[in-house]
Amino acid sequence: MKILITSFFTLVVTLGFAQEASEKKFSFDGSIDAYYRTNLTAPNDDNQIAPSTSFAETAGFSLGMANIIANYEKGKIGAVADLVFGPRGEAASSTIINQMYAYYNISENTTLTFGKFNTFLGYEVIAPAGNFNYSTSYLFSNGPFSHTGLKADFTLSDDFSLMLGVFNQTDVTEFNPDGSYAVGAQLGYADQYLNLLYDDAGLGFEVDYTGGFDASDEFFIGINAAYADNDGEGFYGAALYPQYSLSETFTLGLRGEFFQTQSEFVEDDLNVFAVTLTGSYTIEDDLIIKPELRLDSGSEDIFIDTDLAPTESLAAFLVAAIYKFN
Repeated sequence: MKILITSFFTLVVTLGFAQEASEKKFSFDGSIDAYYRTNLTAPNDDNQIAPSTSFAETAGFSLGMANIIANYEKGKIGAVADLVFGPRGEAASSTIINQMYAYYNISENTTLTFGKFNTFLGYEVIAPAGNFNYSTSYLFSNGPFSHTGLKADFTLSDDFSLMLGVFNQTDVTEFNPDGSYAVGAQLGYADQYLNLLYDDAGLGFEVDYTGGFDASDEFFIGINAAYADNDGEGFYGAALYPQYSLSETFTLGLRGEFFQTQSEFVEDDLNVFAVTLTGSYTIEDDLIIKPELRLDSGSEDIFIDTDLAPTESLAAFLVAAIYKFN
């Protein structure tokens, strides 16, 4: 009898581990967003006047995008299908596929990812639900959006992480047109990240730092700085993202950014200083209302004023609504 009971217990434990090992997990989440934007110092007509950054550039009531993410996991393997619809998604990706990849958790400390995934460089992301400011920065808009290839993520310790990857040309995500490749790396320490990308046939070389720290329980400061060069053409700049929580539902944040283009063929390279003040009000954890005031000032007359005269600066206001679901 003792042997029978022991054998039964062993069988139950074994079946339990087998069931746990083959457990299937499916998650479905995403977001939708829309906004209203108006220029305060320039016309709001068919000839859109806006900063030369990605998204949120049209006047009046406008659509952002619908973002639908499906994640399936079984044991150590899984797959993600991230689909986007709407103007913001179309501008960020040539198809409705924002991300599509499979992953394999080889161990607790090592993960392989194969497919298309959003870039590891920069502070901001494509989906507005992942950003504090609704409009995007010059650094984000001039850097890569996505990569298609293979990457390996390593957890080196409680604080250190490392990513190594090989990809198609930057933002060439559906196929490889000429047999050239890019390589990338990311070294992380305590939520501070140093990112490197070399793409001789596309973007060239870019080094990027992304991080931040909590100054207090209510006050956070995000940081982004980058330098890019492609045969004498490129950019560099830096941005600070101070954010202060006034309550559990309302946070006030500022993005101050300096952005400089560089070219061997231009005598005076353009630079821009932009300040964006954003409020973020959360309703029942899912709906976020973001009023935003943005001031852009260039070293040249890159905008026009209400009299249609060239001017160095532009002021604009928008309010966005973002709904997250899961």
